[in-house]
Parts: sequence; C-alpha cells; structure tokens
Amino acid sequence: MDTTHLPTHSQAPLQKIAFLGTGGMGLPMARRLLAAGHPLTVWNRTPGKADTLVAEGAERATSPAEAVRDAEVVITMLADPAAALAVADAMIPGLRPGTHWIDTSTIGPDTVAALEARLPDGVTLIDAPVMGSVDRAASGELLILAGGDTALVDEVLARLGSVTACGGPGTGAALKLVLINAVIGGVAVVAETLELADALGLPRDLAVRALTAGPVGGVAGRATATGSHFPVALAAKDVALATAQAKLPVLEAVHRALTEDPELAAEDLAALARQGRR
Repeated sequence: MDTTHLPTHSQAPLQKIAFLGTGGMGLPMARRLLAAGHPLTVWNRTPGKADTLVAEGAERATSPAEAVRDAEVVITMLADPAAALAVADAMIPGLRPGTHWIDTSTIGPDTVAALEARLPDGVTLIDAPVMGSVDRAASGELLILAGGDTALVDEVLARLGSVTACGGPGTGAALKLVLINAVIGGVAVVAETLELADALGLPRDLAVRALTAGPVGGVAGRATATGSHFPVALAAKDVALATAQAKLPVLEAVHRALTEDPELAAEDLAALARQGRR
C-alpha cells in the first residue's frame, strides 16, 4: 500500500476549541491554544476580559451555548462551584455528541459529579484542575491533574502543561484539593513564622533565606513569590471545599486567616507573608 499521501499525525486538522472563562488563568491558557493554531471561540461572563484574545484571532461568542455549538473540545476555567454549575446549565444545550469537555476549574469532586450527571449522551467530561499560577499558564508548564480518559485530548492538554493521570472522573478534582491545601496551609504557616522572626528581632531576609533553603523551601518560595497571582479569595474557596470533606482543624484556622481581612481578597496569596501586614 502506498502511504505517501496519507496525512501524518502532525497534518491532521487541529481540534476546534471553545474556551469559557478567560480571566486571570484562562486568558494565558487560551492564548497558548490560539497561538498553536487551534480554531478558538471564547466566552467570558465579563466580555471585555476576552478582548485580547479576539484581537489575536479568536471568535467571541455571546453565550455559553453559542461558544460550544461547533466545538470538538470545550475547556472551562471558572471561579467556583456556583459559576461552574451556572455556566454548565447555559452551555449544555449547545453541546453536540462527540464533544470532549475539559473542566480545569478547582471545584471539588462533588461538583464534578453534579456536572457529570448533567451530561447529554455522547459528551465526555474530564476533570482536569491545574497546579500553577499565571506565569506557568503562560509558559505551558501547568501540572494538570486529570480524572477520566484523556486519550482524545492529549495534544490539547500537552500545550498547557504536563498531565498526571489520577484515575476515574472526580479524582483529578480530589487530588487538586489535597495539593492546593498543602500549599495554602504551608504559606499560612510560613507567614506566621516570619512574624515570629520579626518578634525575635531577626532580619526578615535572613529568615526568608533560611526557610527557603530548608525542608519547607517550596512553600517558603511561594509565600514570598512576586510573579504569581492566586487571589486570597480563591484560596479561601479552596480551603472551604476541603474542610467540607473532612474534619481539618488546622485548615479551618487557615480559612479564618484568609477571610479576616477583606482588603486582602483580591491580592496574591503571598500577601499573607507581607512584612508589616498586621
């Protein structure tokens, strides 16, 4: 058989993607897909947040159902369970059989189960929340925690980062709660230990260097990061999702610390460790 003119894998048309939720994390993720050549339709509850993508060649949809109407792959990146459920209800009437829906939001396994229960016949859902902030989203270095079969969307996910297969539906969402709460709790502890260093009269830079070089180096680095943007309000939401699943007294205290100062809500999580905050 002459295979000279058969299309190669790289010659296959790129999947048409609908991306819903082009906020802080969604924008750089969608931009990577657009730059790779995927036909991209975008929708955001606040339309102006999609302007940059439209200027770069994406199509703007006026509703979630319109966004997904011709898509082969749908990606959602939404703030919380309420937003995910509301957008799902608006989007699902437009989904076609054969569509693959990847939800990258951090919404917990219970909401993933609720979304899966809403699926029309022939539509698959992969829960694929991500670890990493806007810098890693822009560089395609996210850690993607995937629950479900990713075989037909592997190339799309590879443009966003590296995939950890977690198991069946909901397992990606579950592992995300474990990992993100370890980070948030660790940042809160580092913030308090830096207050202790201040009280003991130690130079702040000395304490930071020692913490970063020690066994808590990862979270110490995140506590003092300047190139990330994970709003405190979203961190509080992630902790609340975790404490709804189990009795977690330390994380309950962290939640109180995250919500006691409303002025911090829109700031990056590193604001907890800012010198002189209290």
